[in-house]
Amino acid sequence: MNIKDLLVKDVMIMDLKATTKEAAIDEMIAKLAASGRISDAEIYKEGIMKREAQTSTGLGDGIAMPHAKNKAVNQATVLFAKSAQGVDYDSLDGQPAFLFFMIAAPEGANDTHLQALAGLSKLLINPDFVASLKEATSPDEVEELVAQAEIAYAEAEKAELEASKSSVPSEDKPFVVAVTACPTGIAHTYMAEDALKKKAAEMGVDIRVETNGSEGIKNKLTDDEIARAAGVIVAADKNVEMNRFAGKAVLERPVSDGIRKSEELIRKAVASDAPIYHASGEKSSETNEKSGGSIWSKIYKDLMNGVSHMLPFVVGGGILMAISFLVENTMGDKSQAFQFLNSIGGNAFSFLIPILAGFIAMSIGDRPGLMPGMVGGFMAVESGAGFLGGLAAGFIAGYIILGLRKLFSGLPKSLDGIKPILLYPVFGLLIIGAVMFFIIDPIFGSINTAMLNFLENLGTGNAVLLGALLGGMMAFDMGGPFNKAAYTFSIGVFTDTGDGKLMAAVMAGGMVPPLAIALASTIFKNKFTADERKSGLTNYILGLSFITEGAIPFAATDPIRVIGSSVIGAVIAGGLTQFWGISIPAPHGGIFVITLANHALLFLASLAIGTVISALILGIWRKPVDLID
Repeated sequence: MNIKDLLVKDVMIMDLKATTKEAAIDEMIAKLAASGRISDAEIYKEGIMKREAQTSTGLGDGIAMPHAKNKAVNQATVLFAKSAQGVDYDSLDGQPAFLFFMIAAPEGANDTHLQALAGLSKLLINPDFVASLKEATSPDEVEELVAQAEIAYAEAEKAELEASKSSVPSEDKPFVVAVTACPTGIAHTYMAEDALKKKAAEMGVDIRVETNGSEGIKNKLTDDEIARAAGVIVAADKNVEMNRFAGKAVLERPVSDGIRKSEELIRKAVASDAPIYHASGEKSSETNEKSGGSIWSKIYKDLMNGVSHMLPFVVGGGILMAISFLVENTMGDKSQAFQFLNSIGGNAFSFLIPILAGFIAMSIGDRPGLMPGMVGGFMAVESGAGFLGGLAAGFIAGYIILGLRKLFSGLPKSLDGIKPILLYPVFGLLIIGAVMFFIIDPIFGSINTAMLNFLENLGTGNAVLLGALLGGMMAFDMGGPFNKAAYTFSIGVFTDTGDGKLMAAVMAGGMVPPLAIALASTIFKNKFTADERKSGLTNYILGLSFITEGAIPFAATDPIRVIGSSVIGAVIAGGLTQFWGISIPAPHGGIFVITLANHALLFLASLAIGTVISALILGIWRKPVDLID
């Protein structure tokens, strides 16, 4: 498969409107969703943002390569986008990004897809190719430039291979080895490989680069090569096999440094200017060569690791439990069908908080954090500390493991083998158990009980205000932090009480923006361009499916009117669900789970009222297309 087969012309954006990083990501994701290349914009964005939290994919020189490989992707796709004004993308060189390649790879991506994606990454190392893309004015021109660059690269690679076959490693040249890896293994891994190889050739240094990508380990380093090397470069944002480098000078850096700082890394490796690595994972130097992101980005990454592993339990268990309630209404609670479905859903739900806590802890403390995190989460459930206690358990367990690693770092090397199988499990469990039993469970149990009592005793007026607030938050940033905060809060209440009232509020609030845009573009045709009207039609489907992100391209081009009208409609819809006491015992699904609501018609009425008001405000507020400068 050629790169141009993945670089689909129909999803190219030659005039990206967004001016901020998240808005640009949202605009590109909306294009992928509208074209059917991805099935769930929210899940796909979660993968994108998880990668961004580790290291920005703004590579510098005006290029950004956001990418994710997850179950939301229907077809392997590379979306090309170009911005005339530039986007503040937190790029590694601090400069705006003008060219974007958003890579969407399905979970089961085959080797052919992955090789093509890796090939595209390598092409972007060529400054002439990048310069020509910046001048491109049409999708056809972009496609032709990529095809020509691919042919030129293949010829150069063939010539390099032939030359390497006929050459013998020179004893006069310094020799280093490197490993490159990024979490998804479909972009930065191969860009870092190419950058290191090219820079080494310029510097007169022999280098062997192993890649740990989605295709698996390629060009695996041999023991002889590692022994001969003056130094080792590990440019990676995920765990790689490290024990083989024991006794060697090892530079551990983010994969982005392999791309941007290849000369510095090679120079230090040649001079053995790096900490000596020991098999225990401890380094002999106080200098830590591995840099990371901000504290908040680390916390967000750890939290999202827990949430992403928890969500399948939420959706699968929640929907099966909701279906069981329908069965109960028709066949009674003694029926085998009800008991079967309710038992399965309930069993899935019982794992929510332990899974959340366990995978937060694992993100922080690696595998040793999983068990104490899950036990801490289970203790939070048993004690009534609930969702908040589980969150605390996950973070505390992870940092307990980090503390134990430091505490045991002075033990003899002969005891390294018993740390992960004896010391970490026993002391990790003992400490998290004590912290949960004596501190977290009592404190968070009281907080959780007070919060649930408050929610249960809300009068109609206060319930309406809370529903309005949650609905407005869902529409305010359409998948951003406010949206996620409202959704996560409602999930937490749903998990602890089984009450789906707040789920009804957030679902209605999230459905209003795309539905309102679709309706407005249908009624007020003179206020929308032909392309906007076509995109508006897809928002009927996205809105009914509870995919708020369909509204993002419109919000990016007209933020005040689109967001303003969406929030007003969502506030009304969310408030009405609470005024009428509507409950939806399912965490997702939109119109497809509406029959599970206790008042399905009233939910539809709430949604319709909010949508119509929002659409009317937007349609009246916008200027006719022919009057827009």
